[in-house]
Amino acid sequence: MIPYSRQSISKKDISSVTKVLKSNFLTKGPLVREFEKKIAKTFSSKYVVSSNSGSSSLHLACLAIGIKKGDIVWTVPITYAASANCALNCGAKIDFVDICDQTFNISIIDLKKKLKIAKKKNNLPKAIIPVHLGGQPYEQKEVWKLSKKYNFKIIEDASHAIGSKHYGESVGSCKWSDITVFSFHPVKIITTGEGGASLTNNKMYYEKMLQFRENGIIFDKKRLIKKSKYAGYYEQVSTGYNYRMNELSAALGISQLKKLKKFINKRNQIAKKYIDELKNFPIQFQKIEKYNLSSYHIMIVKFNINKLKLNYKQIFNKFRKNRIFVNLHYSALHLNPYFRSLGFKKKQFLNSEDYSKSSLSIPNYYDLKKSDFNKVIKIIKSII
Repeated sequence: MIPYSRQSISKKDISSVTKVLKSNFLTKGPLVREFEKKIAKTFSSKYVVSSNSGSSSLHLACLAIGIKKGDIVWTVPITYAASANCALNCGAKIDFVDICDQTFNISIIDLKKKLKIAKKKNNLPKAIIPVHLGGQPYEQKEVWKLSKKYNFKIIEDASHAIGSKHYGESVGSCKWSDITVFSFHPVKIITTGEGGASLTNNKMYYEKMLQFRENGIIFDKKRLIKKSKYAGYYEQVSTGYNYRMNELSAALGISQLKKLKKFINKRNQIAKKYIDELKNFPIQFQKIEKYNLSSYHIMIVKFNINKLKLNYKQIFNKFRKNRIFVNLHYSALHLNPYFRSLGFKKKQFLNSEDYSKSSLSIPNYYDLKKSDFNKVIKIIKSII
C-alpha cells in the first residue's frame, strides 16, 4: 500500500518515547513545556499552548478571542470540519468564503466583496479562520490589512503548514494573525501521535488558552484570586476542557522537530519531480507563489475531467485498485449534510465545488520510495 502521506519514525524517536515510559511522568511533566518552548523559538512566537489535537487547539483559539453565541465566524469550504466546528462549538454562526481557483486558498477577491456587503448589512465576522491548504500559505499580508480595516480577528489554521514561510516569515510567528494553530497528526509534517499547538504573541490569549486547556483551572500564582502560601494551590475560574498533551507525545514532538527542515526539503523535492514529470499533461497543480515556501503536507493534483478518458470516481478507484491510497482534501464543507441543514446549498461557492469534483492528494512524504513514485506517475499517465 502507498499512502498519500505517513509519519517517519526513527530509532531516536522511539528511544525518546521509551525513556518517558521509564520516567516518573507520563503526563503533566517537564517535556510538554520544553516542547512548547522549542516550538516558540523555532517559529518566533512569544507563547505556545500545546494540546491533544489540532482540533482542540482551534477550539482553544476561539475561546481565547472570546467567540460566543451570536458571533459570526468565516472560514473556507475546502478544509477539515474542525475549522468550522471550533466556532460552532462556541455557539457562533459559520459562513464561508470561496477559494482561489489557482492557489486553492481563500480568495482575496471574494473576501473583499463579502466584507463590503457584510459591512453594509452590519453583520461583519468577529473572526476569520483562513487555511494554509496543503502547506501553501494563504495571502496573509492581504488578510491582515483587511482585518484592520474591518476589525476582525485572525486564527490561522496552519494544520498543514508547520515549516512553511510567507515572505521569509515562518508561519506561526503570528506577524499577520492573532493566533496560529498547528496539528501533529501522524500524516502531518512532524507528529506527536496526536497533538496540536496554538501560537500567539498576545499574553491574554495565551493565559486564556492555558486556562481552558486545564478545565478552567489556573496555577499561576500571579493570577490567583486568593493568595496562598502552599505550592499546590490552584483555582477554577471558569469551565474548560482536558485538552492537555501528554509527556509521550511531547517527547516524540521534540525529537521530530529536529528533522523538520529535512522533512520539508524532501517533500519539496518530490513535488518538483511530480510537476516536471507531468507538466505537459492536462493536470493542474496548486500554484505556489514565489514569496512562499510550502511544506507540501499534501500534493494536490486537479484533473481536467472533461479532457480525460475516466470520470472522477473511476480515477479515484483506479488508484485504490492499484493500492495507491489517494484522498480528497477536502469535500466542500458547505455541501455536507450538517451544513446543508443550516441552509447552505449548491452553487454558492463555485470554485470550492469544482475543486471537490476534480482534485486528489497523491503520495508525498519523506520515506516515499522511488519505485512507488514511479508507480504513481505511471497510473496518472495511464488515466490521461
